Amino acid sequence: KRLAKRRGDIEFGQIGSIRGVAAPEAAGNATAGTAMGALLALGLPTSATAAIMIAAFQQYGMQPGPLLFERSGPMVWTLLASLFIGLVILLVMNMQFAVLWAKLLLVPRHYLYAGITVLSVLGVYAISAALLDLWILLGVGLVGFVMRRYEIPLAPVLIAVILGPLAETELRRALTVSEGDAGILVSSGITITLYSILALTLAFTAYKHVRASKKAKEDAQLINA
Repeated sequence: KRLAKRRGDIEFGQIGSIRGVAAPEAAGNATAGTAMGALLALGLPTSATAAIMIAAFQQYGMQPGPLLFERSGPMVWTLLASLFIGLVILLVMNMQFAVLWAKLLLVPRHYLYAGITVLSVLGVYAISAALLDLWILLGVGLVGFVMRRYEIPLAPVLIAVILGPLAETELRRALTVSEGDAGILVSSGITITLYSILALTLAFTAYKHVRASKKAKEDAQLINA
């Protein structure tokens, strides 16, 4: 919005701007490729989808990272080829059926939510046929609803749930190697650098949040005045 060449003040917020639609869509599509590259080459899940994929890789005994191309080269190249084929198929489908996909937005939300709930329940029950799994599904759904209601981001929680067991395993391994010495966690320059970047990121995020909150309060006071 700040960088676009606006035609007056009515383009944003009233008649709409195609650039305002194209920019976030292009950014969202770009993150998919970068997340996949970081996952396969470095073993770093930079998105919730990548975190789910790293868990799937590990279930098949594959560890994403620099050695993945040597140990599981055929699988990696097959995956990359499937992504390329999928992009071509999506291009053909979207050019022909874009209007049809847009009409799906006209379906009332309560019908969509009911359908998603039924499919979720059937999928969970079909795996183990246990009522306990259904109660867990209900509990997770309620937690997700509360988080969405109070605008708590879901992606960090999803990444933590998937990568939490892996982090615990690696922590136990590191402490075993160091014979219980926690100093091994900060014994190299790489770890210190990563911790420093993490601390700076958290501090900058907190600063932006506080600044945005103060500005919102000032704007509210000006409106009330």
